[in-house]
Order: sequence, then C-alpha cells, then structure tokens
Amino acid sequence: MPTRVHLPAAVPPLALERLNSLVENRTIFALDAFELNIFETHHTALRVPLRLEGLALTTMLRGKKVMHLPGRPAFDYLPGESVVVGEDELMEIDFPDACTCQPTQCLAVAIAPDSIRQTIDLLNEHYPRLEAHQPWELAGPEHAHLTNTPELTGTLERLVAVSRTTNAAKDVLAGFTLQELLVRLMQTQARQLLFQDYTKHLTTHRFAAVVQYIKQHLTEPLPVEKLSAVACMSKATFFRLFKREFGLTPVEYIVRERLAEAKRLLCHPLATVAEVCLRAGFNNLSYFQALFKKYEGLTPGAYRKQHIPLH
Repeated sequence: MPTRVHLPAAVPPLALERLNSLVENRTIFALDAFELNIFETHHTALRVPLRLEGLALTTMLRGKKVMHLPGRPAFDYLPGESVVVGEDELMEIDFPDACTCQPTQCLAVAIAPDSIRQTIDLLNEHYPRLEAHQPWELAGPEHAHLTNTPELTGTLERLVAVSRTTNAAKDVLAGFTLQELLVRLMQTQARQLLFQDYTKHLTTHRFAAVVQYIKQHLTEPLPVEKLSAVACMSKATFFRLFKREFGLTPVEYIVRERLAEAKRLLCHPLATVAEVCLRAGFNNLSYFQALFKKYEGLTPGAYRKQHIPLH
C-alpha cells in the first residue's frame, strides 16, 4: 500500500561548475565520530564501484539508484529509503535515470566502529530490550534495506544540519545526535523485524503476540490494559518497554496500523470515506480526517481520488 515518503530536508545540489565529477561527486564533512558524505550523480552510469570506511547508513534524497551488494539480488533504491552497508563492503551502483536536470543525491554516514560499540554497550547495560536473548545490535543484511520512519528521518535532518554548521561545539553536538541516530536505526530495524514478520516470533518475543492481537482486533477498542495483559506485564512496564523497543508508543502504533488499513480501503471504488473510517477502527469521522491529513499530508478524500483509476 502506498506510504507517505519521509525525506530529510533537501540539500541543494551543487552547481555544475563546482562538481569534480558528474558521477558520484562527493562532498565530505569530517567529524570526530563519523563522516558525512553527500553524493551527487548528474549522468547515467552502470556498475559504479563505491566502498566506504566503517559501517555506513546511506539515505536516498533524490532520483533512483539500482544497488548491487554482495550476496543479495539487485534492488531499486528510492528517496525515503535507507540502506545499511557493512564495513568496507563493496557497493556497485547503477544510475539509470540521472541527468543534469534530474541528478541523484544520496547521504552516507560512515560511522567509526568504536562509536557503534559504545552506543550498543550503553543501551544493553542501562536500557536492555524486552527479551534478554535479543540484545541491542544492528541487524544483519536481511534487514539492511529500510523504509525511513519519521523518527529516523528527523534525526538524519539534525545530523546533516549539525555537520554543515560552523558551531565551535559541533563535534559534541554531532556525537549526541549520532547516538540518537543509532538508536533510531535499531528501533527501525526492530519494527521491520517484528511488525512485518511477527508470526515467526510468537514463541520467542512477547511483543509479537501483541502485534498479532492488534492486527486481529484492529476495529475493536484496544486499551493498553488489554495489550499489557497479552504481553504478561504491568501496564506501566509494557508502555515503557514497547516505546523503548520500537521508538513509538502502543497507541501510536495502533493509529498507524489503522491508517494503513484506511489507505487500503480507500482504494476501493465503492467505499465512502465515512465507511472507511468505521471499517478501519475509527469511530469519529472528523478525528479520522484530521489524523489522516496529519500523517499522510492530504485528506482521505484527496487520497482516494489519487488512488482510484479513472474510467
């Protein structure tokens, strides 16, 4: 189902006379804990090799790439998505549509291993995850290609802003922002792992049963008291650990699931907005319309017109 794309604030492309190369022109902002790279390509190209020092979080801003990573099928890489690239991993990249009038642009945050280890150790010592057998860590290659969450996008925006500033304390500020970025990244991977594949984890993760219950009872009232009982923990503990694990509250997750269902229903040509509101679990039309516009950037009616083909 189409999802609103969450992009960091745009970085203006360089003027052509300032480019050193039309393919993967690189602008570097070097800080103590990481290196921020902005890559621009203004010409079609195939199988361009690129290797970054340290683990890197890359995020597409403009245009389209096709990524070739070791041991994985090639895939389209689009704005609003991120890819985690392993330390010294060779990327080969196609730029099928790049041109001077429509350049591609990508961020790459290359992170020193010590910075990653310090953040992970801090989390595991003081803010452990719900299940002891699943400590905080960056997920493997199968969860390296991500759709950006609003929280991850917001942190990336702040990281880019502090990297480009002339503030004398920017390395200190950047270090704190990098820690938040790593936390947001692991929370995003945790969402992808559990929200999309919850059936695989019903016997190993208590929140998988909660996700299943929410999906099966989406049109019913879903009080936190009931969800905490499904997870076999107190209301306060459940609320705190759910937000720690995924970076959003149970209520926020329910809202996003109901909005996703609403978007699916709005694509049906015979469904009215009022019917969709009720069938997606909302009992107040005005609240549904306001919430939909807040999250999706347009009203349910406008979304419906965009996604129902004209005959």
